[in-house]
Amino acid sequence: MAEQPSFPDRVPHRRRPAPRPPRGPNDIYVNTKTDFQAQLSRCRRLLASGGPKELRVHGLGLAIGRAINLALQLQLSMPDVLLISASTSTVELTDDMEPEGGEDGEPGVRSRNNSAIHIRVYRAQEE
Repeated sequence: MAEQPSFPDRVPHRRRPAPRPPRGPNDIYVNTKTDFQAQLSRCRRLLASGGPKELRVHGLGLAIGRAINLALQLQLSMPDVLLISASTSTVELTDDMEPEGGEDGEPGVRSRNNSAIHIRVYRAQEE
């Protein structure tokens, strides 16, 4: 039986949740675990209810593609009514590292960067 190669740079770690600004009623945080159709119907329901005049769709990391798709599907469903405006940013994330020497070692912290997108979906007559 072949011996498994060791990976010295792969240290067990636990990811902390990404920092989020205060959530408003028109902020939609897209992730890859929630059903896409459920997210789309929620956004359509919010826009159809006449409540918020705009939605802000946020996606982080792998969810960026899904956030873009969500905004484009909303615009496609109301082509002459909705406009979109996107901006990108980098978010600093923190991981808690497990101690290497068992319980005797000190736990560490590692910072890393991840891309994010923020898409404003708004009605055309607003601007």
